[in-house]
Amino acid sequence: MTTQPASRYTAENIQVLEGLEAVRRRPGMYIGTTDKSGLHHLIKELVDNAVDEAMAGFCDRIDIVIRKDGWCQVTDNGRGIPVDIQRQTGKTAVETVMTVLHAGGKFGGGGYKVSGGLHGVGASVVNALSSEMWVEVVPNPDAQGASHANRVYRQEYRRGVPQGDLTPSKLPSPRPYGTTVAFLPDDEIFESIDFDFRIEAERLRQYAYLTKGVWFQLIDERDGREVNYYFEGGIKSFVRHVNRDREPLNEPIYVDREVDGNQIEVAIQYNDGFNESVFTFANSINTIDGGSHLTGFRTALTRVLNDYARKNKILKEQDPNLSGDDVREGLVAVVSVKLPEPQFEGQTKTRLGNPEVAAQVQSALAEALTQHLEENPSDGRRIIEKCLLASRAREAARRARDLVQRKSALESGTLPGKLADCSSRDPEESEIFIVEGDSAGGSAKQGRDRKFQAILPLFGKILNVEKARPDKMLGHEAIRLVISALGTGIRETFDVGRLRYHKVIIMTDADVDGAHIRTLLLTFFFRNMPALIDGGYLYIAQPPLYRAQQGKNVNYFYSDGELEQFSKGKRNLNVQRFKGLGEMNAEQLWDTTMNPGNRTLLQVNVEDAVAADAIFYELMGDDVAPRRRFIQSNAAHVKNLDV
Repeated sequence: MTTQPASRYTAENIQVLEGLEAVRRRPGMYIGTTDKSGLHHLIKELVDNAVDEAMAGFCDRIDIVIRKDGWCQVTDNGRGIPVDIQRQTGKTAVETVMTVLHAGGKFGGGGYKVSGGLHGVGASVVNALSSEMWVEVVPNPDAQGASHANRVYRQEYRRGVPQGDLTPSKLPSPRPYGTTVAFLPDDEIFESIDFDFRIEAERLRQYAYLTKGVWFQLIDERDGREVNYYFEGGIKSFVRHVNRDREPLNEPIYVDREVDGNQIEVAIQYNDGFNESVFTFANSINTIDGGSHLTGFRTALTRVLNDYARKNKILKEQDPNLSGDDVREGLVAVVSVKLPEPQFEGQTKTRLGNPEVAAQVQSALAEALTQHLEENPSDGRRIIEKCLLASRAREAARRARDLVQRKSALESGTLPGKLADCSSRDPEESEIFIVEGDSAGGSAKQGRDRKFQAILPLFGKILNVEKARPDKMLGHEAIRLVISALGTGIRETFDVGRLRYHKVIIMTDADVDGAHIRTLLLTFFFRNMPALIDGGYLYIAQPPLYRAQQGKNVNYFYSDGELEQFSKGKRNLNVQRFKGLGEMNAEQLWDTTMNPGNRTLLQVNVEDAVAADAIFYELMGDDVAPRRRFIQSNAAHVKNLDV
C-alpha cells in the first residue's frame, strides 16, 4: 500500500468568515433553502420580530408592503429598536441587531418575556441576503428616553455592510412610533426574487389568529391586492375558519391558562369528516413537526374522552379503550403556547423541545375539557359516538391493512403482481413511477431502466379518500397496490425506513382526466403518508404536450407558449399533440419523461399545512359549494382547457 505525500495543513488553511459573510456563503444553514420558501423566510424573520413586540404588549399593528420595484417593507408600531450604543459592540443597538449574528433583545436582557426569535439572527440574516436594505426607527420616548422624541433614525446597508452611521433627523410630521425595515433580496443568492402574495396572505392570517387584537395589513403594490386581518377571538376563530365548509359537531372548546409562567392556549372543534387537522405553535411559530406541546395535547384528549365515556357508560366494561387515532378523527384543533425560554430544534424552528410543556398542556387541557363535557353533555355524547364509529372503522381498516402490508422492505414475494419492480434493492437509487392506464404502463415498462426504475400501472380513477373511511379506503384495489408497493404502511403505522423507493413519481396524462387522477393520488398521500411529502420523496413527472419535427430535427415542448416561441417563421414543421402517455412509444417516453438526464420532475412540498388542508377539502370534500367557489375564483387563470 502506498501513501500519498501529505499536503501542507497549517493555520493558513483555516478561513475565518468576517461579519455576515458566513450567511452569504451558506444561506441554507439560516433560511433552509434559496428557492421561494427561503425568499419568503426573509419576510417571516422580520414579521417575527414585529410579532414579538406585539406579544410583549407594545404593538397592535403590523404592515407589510410588497413594492413594485421588488422591495419588501415591514413596519410595526412598537417601541422601536433601541438607538443608543450597545456596550459590547460599541455600535448602536440598531446596527448591532442588523449586522451581528445572535444579537437581540431575546437573550434574557429583559427586552422580551416571550419571543419567537430564539437565535437572534433574523434581521442580520435578512440584511446579509439582501442586495440593499434600510431601517428607520421612530423611538417611543417613554421607552428610550425623552432625548429621542420627535426623531427618526435611519441607516442603509448593502449586502449586510452599513453605508454610513445611524443618522437622526427631525420628524417632518407626526408619525407612529416603531420600526420599518425595507429590503431588496439579492438575486445572486435566490433563484427568484419575485414574492408570492398568496403565501404571505395565508401566513399573516395565521399570525392574526395567534396574536389576537393585532391588526395585520398586506399590500401588493404590483397589482393593487390588499388583505387585512384582525381577530378578537384568536384561535377560536382559527378552528371556525378551518371548519367553515364542514359540519361541526360542537362549539369550539377553548382553553387559556398560565402554568408556571407559560401561556397555554388550546381550541378544539370536531366535524363530521374523517381527517385530523391539528396545528401547533410556540411563540406564534408554526411547529410543523410538533413537539412536547402536541404530546401533552394528545395525551390529555385521549385520557379525558375515555374517562368521560366510561363514567357515562357509553363505553361498556367489555369495550376496549378508544385509541388516540379514534379520538382524533374529524378533529380540528389549534395548540398555541407562549414561553419565555423556548427550546426549538433548528433555526427553522419546526419542533418544540421543552419537556415541561407536555405536562403543562396536558393538565390545562384535561381540566378544561372535563369541565366542558360535564357542562355540555350533548357535545360529549356526539363526540364519543363519533369516536366509537371511528374505532369500529379502524378495526375493519386494520384487518384490511394486514392484507396489504409487506413483511419486509426487501422481500419481493409479497409485492403486487402488477408491479414491474427494479432489480436494485437500494432505496436511495430506486424510483417508482405510478402510471395511469394499461397502454402508458406498457410504454413505461418497455422504456424504463430496469436497474433502478419500477413501474406500477393503475387502472381508472382511484378512490377519493377525502370522502371515505379508512376501512373503505383500504378495500380499494388501487390504494392497496400503492401501499403494498411502497412498503411503508400508512398513518400511525407509517415507517419511512421501510420505503422501497426514494423517488415516488406520479406520471399521468397532461389532460383533465390525468390532472384528476393526479389530484386523487396527492389527496391520498397528503392524508395518509404526509411524511412521504415532508421527506421530499414525492414527485410529479412532466410529460411533453407536443412533438415538433422539421426534417430530421425533433423537439419536445411542455406548454403552448414554448411551442409558439419555437415555431415562429418555421416552414414544413410537423407538430404532434400528445393526448396521453399512451400515444408515446417507449423511446419517446424515456427520452422526454423518464430519463434522469433529460426529464423535468416537480417535487411535491407543503408550504402551509393550514392552506393545504383547506384546498384538499375544497377540491375533494363532500360539500359542493366550496368547490364551486374555487372554480369561479380560478376560472380566469385557465388559459387552455383540454376537454
